[in-house]
Amino acid sequence: MLNRRSLITTGAAVAAVTGPAAAQDAAPSGPQPGAATAASPEGVIAVEVTADKDGFVAYSVSRLGKPVITSSRLGLMLTDARKLERAFGILSQTVTSHDDTWEQPWGERRFIRNRYTELRLELQERWGLMRRMDVVFRLYDDGLGFRYEFPEQENLKTVNIGAELTEFTVADPGVAWWLPAFEYNRAEYLYNKTPISSVGVSQTPLTMRLEDGTHLSIHEAALVEYSGMNLRRVEGGKFRAMLTPGLTSAAVVREAPFHTPWRTIQIADQAGGLVESSLILNLNEPNKLGDVSWFTPMKYVGIWWDMHLETRSWNSGPKHGATTEYTMRHIDFAAEHGFGGVLVEGWNVGWDGEWFGTGWNYSFTQPYPDFDIERVAAYAREKGVEIVGHHETGGNGFFYEQQLDAAFAQMQRFGWHSVKTGYVADAGGARVGTGDGQSALAWHEGQHMARHHLKVVETAAKYQVAVNAHEPIKDTGLRRTYPNTISREGARGMEYAAWGQPANPPEHEPNLVFTRLLAGPMDYTPGIFGMETRVPEGVATTWAKQLALYVTIYSPIQMAADLLEHYEANPAPFQFIKDVAVDWHETRVLNGEVGDFVTIARKDRNSDEWFLGSITDENPRVLTAPLAFLDPGRRYRAEIYADGPGANYTTNRTAMDISTREVTSADVLTLRLAPGGGQAIRFVPLGRARR
Repeated sequence: MLNRRSLITTGAAVAAVTGPAAAQDAAPSGPQPGAATAASPEGVIAVEVTADKDGFVAYSVSRLGKPVITSSRLGLMLTDARKLERAFGILSQTVTSHDDTWEQPWGERRFIRNRYTELRLELQERWGLMRRMDVVFRLYDDGLGFRYEFPEQENLKTVNIGAELTEFTVADPGVAWWLPAFEYNRAEYLYNKTPISSVGVSQTPLTMRLEDGTHLSIHEAALVEYSGMNLRRVEGGKFRAMLTPGLTSAAVVREAPFHTPWRTIQIADQAGGLVESSLILNLNEPNKLGDVSWFTPMKYVGIWWDMHLETRSWNSGPKHGATTEYTMRHIDFAAEHGFGGVLVEGWNVGWDGEWFGTGWNYSFTQPYPDFDIERVAAYAREKGVEIVGHHETGGNGFFYEQQLDAAFAQMQRFGWHSVKTGYVADAGGARVGTGDGQSALAWHEGQHMARHHLKVVETAAKYQVAVNAHEPIKDTGLRRTYPNTISREGARGMEYAAWGQPANPPEHEPNLVFTRLLAGPMDYTPGIFGMETRVPEGVATTWAKQLALYVTIYSPIQMAADLLEHYEANPAPFQFIKDVAVDWHETRVLNGEVGDFVTIARKDRNSDEWFLGSITDENPRVLTAPLAFLDPGRRYRAEIYADGPGANYTTNRTAMDISTREVTSADVLTLRLAPGGGQAIRFVPLGRARR
C-alpha cells in the first residue's frame, strides 16, 4: 500500500482578464459589469463568464473553438431573502494554473494527473445588501467543474437555498441517455435514450452525444453537506439544476463561509474519452484518512443470489440462508479458490416481519440463533478469509447511526474490513435525525442523507472498515478524500436478472459504462452461470459476457455472485473469475458507443498481466482490438474466453470457446461477439508462472 503523494506541483498566478474589472490603473471602485475568459492548459476547453448591465451572471463553454454550452445563467434561489441572481458585478478575477500527479491507494489507474486552469471570480451585488457570491471554474482539457463559494459576510450568515438557478444550455441537438429523477425506485431504472430535446427531469450523470459526435456528461463532484443535483430540461437544450428536496422549504441550509459541490461537464470526441477522464476524482479533496492499507481490493462469494432466487431467505425459518454451516461452506470455497471474502446477508436479527422502509427492529451486532458469529469469525480467520459485513437499514439512517460504533467495533474485533450497507426504502422514505433526538422522512439524496452517508464512512474509518453502499447516495468522487468508500450500487444491478419485471436487457451494461460508471465504481455482482431464473428471459447475456463484466464494470470489490455449485460444475470458465484482477495500474478504452458496445483493457497493479473485456447489446458485433497497450517486444499468452458457435443471449447462453494464442503489442485481435455476448481475455507475459 502506497500513500498518496504529489509527484509534480506547479502553480502560477496570471493577470486578470477582460472587462472593466480587469483594468488595473483606472478601474471603477466596487463591482462592475464585465467579462472574464480562461482556457484549459492545452487550450482545448475555454470558458467565458459575463456580468451584464442588469447584473445577471452567465457562462459559456467551447471546445477547440466550437460552442458546447451556450450562455447559461448562474445563481440561487433563497427561501428567506431575495434570490442571488441579478445585480451582481465583478469585484476581481484571477487565473491560476495547477499541475500535480497523485497516487490512488486503489483504483482503475494508479497515478492521476491533476492539471487545470482555475478562474476565480469575486462577485458582489452592486446595490441593496451588497452580498458576495464567488464563482470558481477549473478547466481541464477533458472538461470543467465550477462551484459557488460564499465568504463570511454580515448580510448573508445563514444561507437557506430553495433552489439552484444554475443552467446548462447545450449548444447543439443530439441524443441523451438518462434516468428519471424523483421516482420511487431511486436510481434503479432502465436508461431512456431520447433526443436531448425530449429529456424530462434527469438524474446525473446525464450523458449526451451531439450531432457532430462530441460527447458530454453533466454530473457533480464532492457532494458534501448539500443536496444532490438533478437536471430539469427547461426548453430545447437548456437544463436547470434541480436540487433534491430537504426537510423544509429549503433544500440546503448552510452557514457561511461554505462552498457548493462542483458542477461538472466532461467533454470528449468519443464515448471512451468520458470513461478515461479523471475530472470528477480530481475535483475532490486529497485523502484525509492517510494509510488505508488495511483494506485490500478483492473478489468475494456470498450468501446472496440464493435469496433472489427464493431458494433461501434473509429472514429466520426453514429457508434461512445465513446459517453457521452454510457460511462455513462458503468460507471453504473462498479459501480453496483464492477469494478474499464471503458476504453473509441475513445474519442479524431484524429481518422477520416488515423491514422494507422501516428498519426499527435491526440489530447490527446480534446474530440469529443459527448463526454462530464467534465460530464463523474464528473459522474464517483460520482459513485466511474475511467476512464481508452486511448492514441493511431499511432506509433508517437515524436508527443505524445509533449503532454505528458498536457495529464497526465488532467488525474490527473480528478482523472484518468491509461492509455492504443497504437503504431499501422508497425514494423520499429514508429516515434521518432532525437534531433534537427525533427523526423525519427524507429523500435518499437530500442534504441530511449526504450528511448521514459521510458519517457512516468517517465512523467506519475509525474502525478500519470500508463501505460498499447499496440504495446509496450518488457517487461524486469522494473516494479520493475517503478511500474507504470503495463501491456502491446506485443503478439496476444483477439481481434484476433474477426477478426484474423486466429483467436487465443486453444494452443495460453498455449503457452503465458510459453513464452511471462515470460517477465511480459499481458493485454490479457479475459472474452468473445459472442462466435460468425467476423471470422468463433469465439472464440476458452469454457466459462470455458475464466474464467480460469483471473488466468492463469497475469495482475494487467484485463478487462471484452465483451459487457455488454452478462454479464447481464449470471449472473452465470459472478459471477466468479466479484469475482476473480487481486493482488496476492503467485503464484503456479501445472502442465503444453508448448503449451499444465497449472494449476495455486494464493492467493489473500487482503484476504485468493485462485483462480485456468486450461486451455488446442485443446485436452481434465484430470488433478489432489493437494490442498496442502491451509492452513492446514482449510476448504474451492470450487466454481467450469467447462466445462459441451459435451463442445467443436468448437461445444459447452457455456456448463458449476457450483458447490460447501467443501475441505481441503489434497484433490486432478480431473480437466476435454474439447477440448479448462478450469476450474476456487474460494476457500473461510468457515465462511468468500462473498466479
